[in-house]
Amino acid sequence: MAEQIEATTLIEAVQLFLAELEPELKGRRAFHAKVAGNALAIVARELAQQPQAREQALLAGVMGHDAPLDTLRTQMCEQLRAGTMGAATPGLVDALLAVALGKCGVDNPRYATFKRLAGLATA
Repeated sequence: MAEQIEATTLIEAVQLFLAELEPELKGRRAFHAKVAGNALAIVARELAQQPQAREQALLAGVMGHDAPLDTLRTQMCEQLRAGTMGAATPGLVDALLAVALGKCGVDNPRYATFKRLAGLATA
């Protein structure tokens, strides 16, 4: 019985195919191949880094209880609007910065502000 191929292996194979194909393409097709390659890179980073799981853990820590991510986001927003939570809430600013960095690390890790802030976060 053959083992199932991992998603990252499939993604890498398609990325390689697109990279080989790109020089043969022109105009709109070349652009779409580049966009597809970038989308696959985002998916690969998301699978590797799992930013939603990290966000859920960080927000659960700030909120003081575990719940699904959408629930934690909603509750946090409600408390921010109500003024019962804010910048002085222990761990909130650090958690939100970590969440933003996690999302940017998946979406565009070459972004200059991400690099600068990620360096500060690890320093």
